[in-house]
Amino acid sequence: MSGNSRIETAADLARGAARLVALEPRFAPIVAAGPLPLRRRSDGFGALMQAIVAQQVSTASAAAIWARLEAAGLSTEPAVAAASEDALRGCGLSRPKMRYVRALADAGVDWPALRAADTEAVVASLIALPGIGRWTAEIYATFALGHGDAFAAGDLALQEAARRLFYMAERPSEKTLRVMSAEWSPVRAVAARALWVYYRWETDREGAL
Repeated sequence: MSGNSRIETAADLARGAARLVALEPRFAPIVAAGPLPLRRRSDGFGALMQAIVAQQVSTASAAAIWARLEAAGLSTEPAVAAASEDALRGCGLSRPKMRYVRALADAGVDWPALRAADTEAVVASLIALPGIGRWTAEIYATFALGHGDAFAAGDLALQEAARRLFYMAERPSEKTLRVMSAEWSPVRAVAARALWVYYRWETDREGAL
């Protein structure tokens, strides 16, 4: 797999998992336990809005809020742009997140252009928007665009899973984990999936969207 490879199917993920184990054998027990979760989703406004909803809340809370937004018909650009604050708040969005999703709805993002961009170009484009940091952009690149080498090093679950799997004295910082993950290129998105699985094993909590 190259640095620009995509994970679109279970077969893509399986090939990436084999490459990952060759790079770092400590991932082998996780990979051997069963197929890693693909969790690919359609790209576009809804996927990025869902990543915004997931910022700084538990996976369960994010899923509940997103379900309410979808039930209310508030998961498309026109609907969000026209929605009242009361409608968005009623679905569970905080005031900052209401501002972020409205800004996204008004931004006129060129979604097809993002599909052709590499991970760093996607990140650079998205973090220019209000309320979207590197974590959100990298999550979008991983799950909505299928980038094989995307890695959200700022994710706390990934950091904690890495601490446990590699017997680190303390949870690595985003910078430390980003340096560490460079050894797993070009399949860092596969490593992220493996670490999220390991986090679930260790904590009985979900650590990814």
